[in-house]
Amino acid sequence: MVIILLSLVTSSSGPLTESLIQGIQFLVGWGVVLAPIWLVAFGIYLFLDSLNKIPNIGLERPVGAAMLYLVALALIHLIALGATSVRSSDLVSGSGGVVGAFIGDVLTAAVGDIGAYVVLTALACVGIIFLLHLSLGDIIGGYAFVVSRLRGEQMIPGVRINTPGSRSAAPIPLVPSLPLNKGDARREELAPPRAKPGAKDSKDKKSVVVIGRADEPAPPLPPMKARVIGGEQHEWALPSPGTVLEAQSEQELSQAEIRDRVKIIEQTLAHFGVPARVVEVSQGPTVTQFGVEPGFTERKSADGQSKQVKVKVSAIAGLANDLALALAASPIRIEAPIPGRAMVGIEVPNSQSALVNLRSVVESETYVKMDSPLKIALGQDVSGQAIVADLGLMPHLLIAGATGSGKSVCINALIACLLMNNKPNELNFVMVDPKMVELVTYNGTPHLVMPVITEVDKVVNALNWALSEMDRRYRLFAKSGVRNIEGYNQYLYERNEPKLPYLIIIIDELADLMMSHAEECERSICRLAQMARATGIHLILATQRPSVDVVTGLIKANFPARIAFAVTTQVDSRVILDTVGAEKLLGRGDMLYMSSDSSKLVRLQGCWVSDDELRHLVQYWRSAAAPEGALIPRGGDEHSMPGVLTAPTRQQPLWEDVLAQQKQSDGRDELLDKAIEVVQQHGRASVSLLQRKLRIGYQRAARLIDLMETEGIVGPMEEPGRERKILIRGSTPASSREWEDEA
Repeated sequence: MVIILLSLVTSSSGPLTESLIQGIQFLVGWGVVLAPIWLVAFGIYLFLDSLNKIPNIGLERPVGAAMLYLVALALIHLIALGATSVRSSDLVSGSGGVVGAFIGDVLTAAVGDIGAYVVLTALACVGIIFLLHLSLGDIIGGYAFVVSRLRGEQMIPGVRINTPGSRSAAPIPLVPSLPLNKGDARREELAPPRAKPGAKDSKDKKSVVVIGRADEPAPPLPPMKARVIGGEQHEWALPSPGTVLEAQSEQELSQAEIRDRVKIIEQTLAHFGVPARVVEVSQGPTVTQFGVEPGFTERKSADGQSKQVKVKVSAIAGLANDLALALAASPIRIEAPIPGRAMVGIEVPNSQSALVNLRSVVESETYVKMDSPLKIALGQDVSGQAIVADLGLMPHLLIAGATGSGKSVCINALIACLLMNNKPNELNFVMVDPKMVELVTYNGTPHLVMPVITEVDKVVNALNWALSEMDRRYRLFAKSGVRNIEGYNQYLYERNEPKLPYLIIIIDELADLMMSHAEECERSICRLAQMARATGIHLILATQRPSVDVVTGLIKANFPARIAFAVTTQVDSRVILDTVGAEKLLGRGDMLYMSSDSSKLVRLQGCWVSDDELRHLVQYWRSAAAPEGALIPRGGDEHSMPGVLTAPTRQQPLWEDVLAQQKQSDGRDELLDKAIEVVQQHGRASVSLLQRKLRIGYQRAARLIDLMETEGIVGPMEEPGRERKILIRGSTPASSREWEDEA
């Protein structure tokens, strides 16, 4: 091969090489110049085959190169034939050789001179497609790239970029559509929202994915009876999101940065022997997801034949740290594969994170059309699509994460959605805030059944009241012959009576409750979670200490819908989600959402709601609940509504029964009588005895012993760890009388 190549480029050649060159020239004519290259390529192939290191070039590339070579020989022959007046047989040894003359003469005889050129041009295009391994989408993308370059724009050929403006043209489903049964949840893809006529802000064009579907809408229920305020009728009116919430400013990555990251991902995967290419880029507010399509590798079978094998998904997932190093971005989360898609998602943090304002989701057309009083806005996923859920279908929600990861903001966003969608006669709240800084701002809103509970000792009474309210509602359902709150409200509507409101119980810090009243709180929470859904009572629990003694197995079993924010260890992630992943979140609202109908995790950027927005919302409802006889002001600032009052509200008297029971006890512990009965029956008094018999903690058992000592039932402590003497004895069983005789 080397001798033939030297003989062609130099004038010195021997008889053997001269004869060989003349023979090749007779076959391919001027194509003799490329003949040594074919021989060199064939020799390299044989050499690599002996070393079992054949590159994965596929069969299309050699076929495409051969087609281009033959088309070139035929074109050379036809051009030379048209430029001279000699016969075709006289040009056999020159121009395109025997091969080129044969192809050219056959095409000319079949379709004519012009048709031969057209056929050869088409075959040349096919050869280029085979050689470069192109698809129709790549060709169209290349054409769009050339056009965009001529227009001064920038694109990445072969890669679809989902931006907030173009994402709605090709929506990406989170999971395949599932058959819908009564009470089941599903995800639905909806068309992009249309701009409303006369809307102030029409730039929100994102498509929205709905997680959870409300049941069939019931007939409209009668509104709350109007009351006369200052000589005018006053009815509840829902606040407008445009007057309470702030607009959002979006941020996008530059095309140059996306193009660089696509190149780095493909080169890094190829360097480690994992051929793959990026086919889709979905930009979210915090992370950008690069959709990678695995390629094929060449592998020899047992009989020595080579075959193409698809790259394993685990091979790409195992290169997360290498990709993070190459992209200089950490942490990187790999979703393998993307649900419902034939690709692997590589989620890379953006250089600049963007906030997801609550208004951007609340004002979307799909959120407005969702017919559910308990619809809540969760945030946006990694492709920038808004995620909406129905609390009634969850039916309870567990939120956990480290300090400062975004739990309290998420709770405020959920409360804001419920306050904007429901009137006080339609929904009530019971809020527990041991930190005394997060939820106390809602005091004074007419939706609260009782003031926000900040003392842990009162939580048990509140949960007991919720249990009694649940039992009361079930008795009403049984008396009316209905099964759930929707049926009961329909029953009331037919009789023109006020409907039964939903009840949402929100506990901001579950760990404080489990530390002091673990037995009582866990038992009440689990019973509510198991039975309260049909009565319209729903729980939202949050904790910053996701350990097994706080988020117990019994609580997790009754809370299938969970939100995990950033945590420090994989152990905490497994406690919340039963899998790893939450330890790689970025914080500041970055979360993983597990819906009640699917175990697949969805990465979201939670909605942000500011203190000013919450203050405007709370002030609206405080003003709307003014006492009777107040005057209606005229005018106001831009955040006020016509007819809004500014006087403080009066809480609903649903908590008075529990307060009355507390006053009757005169500061006595409700278990004191039982504790006295236990020590009198057993003839001895100790803290450990009360712990076992009453199933309470050490602190409460010790407090009961001190109360009995104050009332003179037991004597003082003589020695640490010893039982106390009983000063006042009651009726005791036989075993206790035997103990007294021995004493």
